[in-house]
Amino acid sequence: MSVFQKLVLASGSARRIELLQQAGIEPDRLLPADIDETPLRSEHPRSLAKRLAREKGEKALASLKSEADYQPCFILAADTVVALGRRIMPKAEMIDEASNSLQLLSGRTHRVYSCVCLVTPSGKFRLRLVESRVRFKRISREELESYLASGEWRGKAGGYAIQGLAGTFVVKLVGSYTNVVGLPLYETVGLLNADGYQVHFNWLSGARG
Repeated sequence: MSVFQKLVLASGSARRIELLQQAGIEPDRLLPADIDETPLRSEHPRSLAKRLAREKGEKALASLKSEADYQPCFILAADTVVALGRRIMPKAEMIDEASNSLQLLSGRTHRVYSCVCLVTPSGKFRLRLVESRVRFKRISREELESYLASGEWRGKAGGYAIQGLAGTFVVKLVGSYTNVVGLPLYETVGLLNADGYQVHFNWLSGARG
């Protein structure tokens, strides 16, 4: 495989790794980008997702500049934001944050924005923003308490993971399911293919194995 096929994922997210693997893509390296994800004053959820995805890509690119084995390479970064109107839901780290978010989302439609940032081997930045709409059922007190006890909310935007127990809260989804999980596959594969990363080479390699 050519050095140009090397792919660095600027994330340590298990769900993003699993989604890439679902598409037959195995990152050569994980390089989580630790950045300040605090929204700017009056920042729109769309703008936040785009800014953070680009900053993650920039930080990963800077970290790799001194590593000859990764010159050049593809860098993939992403950020997912859950919003109710213009209100940005936090990535819940405390149980109160998760509880407050889920009570706000209960019985309502919210939006999930994911921005994928691809840094090409030539150093160009390609961004793609994807939006999905998700409607939750009215979550009962018993359901809320049981979900909080599960711990699945921890570190999740909006305090939930659609691919887990919270999938039972979803009445309707308009748009990309993988976007809500954390990495819109159609758009991600499209970006990679457009800039020369041979996604299907991995499929053929798997078939031969």
